[in-house]
Amino acid sequence: MNNSRFTAIVIVGLVFVVIGLSAFTVGERELAIKLQVGKVVEANYEPGLHFKIPVYQSVRKFPSQILKIDDAPQRVFTLERTAMTVDYFVKWRIVDEVPFYTSTGGLQDVAMDRLREIVKNSIVTEFGKRTIQEAISVERVELMRDMLVNAAETAQGLGIEVVDFRVKQVEFIAEVRNSVYEQMREERARVAAETRSEGEEAAELIKSTADKDRTILMANAYRDGQIIRGDGDAQAAEIYANAYSKDAEFYAFSRSITAYKKSMGKSGDLLVLDPNNEFFRYLNQSSGEQ
Repeated sequence: MNNSRFTAIVIVGLVFVVIGLSAFTVGERELAIKLQVGKVVEANYEPGLHFKIPVYQSVRKFPSQILKIDDAPQRVFTLERTAMTVDYFVKWRIVDEVPFYTSTGGLQDVAMDRLREIVKNSIVTEFGKRTIQEAISVERVELMRDMLVNAAETAQGLGIEVVDFRVKQVEFIAEVRNSVYEQMREERARVAAETRSEGEEAAELIKSTADKDRTILMANAYRDGQIIRGDGDAQAAEIYANAYSKDAEFYAFSRSITAYKKSMGKSGDLLVLDPNNEFFRYLNQSSGEQ
C-alpha cells in the first residue's frame, strides 16, 4: 500500500516536472522562437502560455521594446574634404525574430555591432555628399532623413527596424576649426557685400527714376502754367481793350490807381515827385476831371 502511494506520488511529480519543462510563456514585450536541434521550427508567438518538447526543443526569447545606441562621435569628411565629428544616437528594435536569430545568433551585442557599422557607413556617405554649410544649416533635417532611410534599408536583413536616427551635434576638429570659421566669416562678408551692392544699385535706380519723373512733372506743370497764364493775359488784354473802347477816361483812371498801388503800396516806401506832376492828376482832382 505504501509502495503504491509512493509510486503515485513519483508519477505525479514527474508529470509536473514534464509540464514545467514543456510549458513556457511569452510576455507582451517579448518575441520568441522554438528551436529543434538548433533549427527554428516555430515563431511569431502570441503573448501567453505555450508548450515544447522537453530537452529535444528549446526556446529563445528577445526583447521587442525600443533599444538605443549612443556611441562616441564619428569622424567624417564633407564634400570639401573638411573633417568633422558627428555625435548621434540610434533607436532600434527587433521586428522579425527569425532573421535576427539566423543573422546574429540571437545576440544583441552582435546586432548592435553590425548596426553601428551600418549607421557609420550611412553617416560617412551622406555627409560626403554635402558641403559644410549644408551639413550644419537648415538641411540637417533632410540629412537625418536620408541617413535614416539608408540605415533602415540595410538593417532589414538583420530582422531589425531603425526607428529613429538623430544627429545631436556636429563639430569641426580642432585642427581645422579656426580656418573653417574664418572661411565662413569671409563667405558671409562676401554675401553681405553683394547684398549691399545690389541694394545701392536698386536705390540709385529708384532715385534716378524719381528724379526723371520729377523733372517731367515740373516741366508739364510749367508748360500748363504758361498756357494758363497766357490765356489769362489774353483775357485780361481783351477786357482792358473792351474797357478802353467804352470809356477811355475810366481806363486811364484805372491804370493810374494800379500804378499808385504798385508805387506806394509798401510800408517804408518813399516817393519824391512834384505835386503838379501828371502822375498825381487824379489825386489832385477830387472830381476826377482834367
